[in-house]
Amino acid sequence: MRNIWTIAKREYDQYFISPVAYVVAFVILFTTGVLFAINFYYYAQNAYQGFGAGAPDFSPIAGTFVFLLVLSAPALTMRLISDEARMGTLELLLTAPIRDHELVIGKWLGAMLYILSLLVITLVYPIVTSRFVTPGIDWNVVLTSYLGMILVAGVFLALGTAISAMFTNQVNAFFVTLALFITLWWLIGFPAQVINSDSARLFEYLDMKTHFYNALDSGIVNLSDIVYYLSLIALGLFTGTAAVEMRRWK
Repeated sequence: MRNIWTIAKREYDQYFISPVAYVVAFVILFTTGVLFAINFYYYAQNAYQGFGAGAPDFSPIAGTFVFLLVLSAPALTMRLISDEARMGTLELLLTAPIRDHELVIGKWLGAMLYILSLLVITLVYPIVTSRFVTPGIDWNVVLTSYLGMILVAGVFLALGTAISAMFTNQVNAFFVTLALFITLWWLIGFPAQVINSDSARLFEYLDMKTHFYNALDSGIVNLSDIVYYLSLIALGLFTGTAAVEMRRWK
């Protein structure tokens, strides 16, 4: 556990000297901030005019956050292990008293801590909203949305770490990761809309956005959705560990 935390802390600190991480943070926080301001302004105008708009909806902000993760997570994970292999430092890590799974989990955890830092900053949106809304917003829905965002981020970063372990070139890792995320988020669920058979349910279950938008982002927590995301995280970490082990034996 100590090795995992040491690697995670090193990776977390590394993000704050990386221009890519600052660009990702700016894009995510700026976009969600603008969306929050527009959403809050719309609510205030309707409330002032007596239209009874209800409380501002947090779902668009959560949806925008995960949408931006699809595009930005590959940039956050592309260098995690591939850069170590390119510079030759991976061989040094493999000869150190560190197990393969500790290296992969530590890299993944460092990226997760970075995303969690961004999520903590976005907490200002529901907190501010709740102070201006009577009797307050539905925190159960907000918390399930945050649970969904954490799980989606965990899947993307685990799969991205696994792909990074397979490549030496960061650019190749980026585009392969991006293609995988686009497939999981948009393309894999498309057959479920055009075919009418039992196999349509399989494609619908594999569709990542269905588990988020139709459940967690709506305040619904289903065990099947949690198992789906945790299974993909485990698959990513296992694949990454296997890829590192293959490098060890080359």
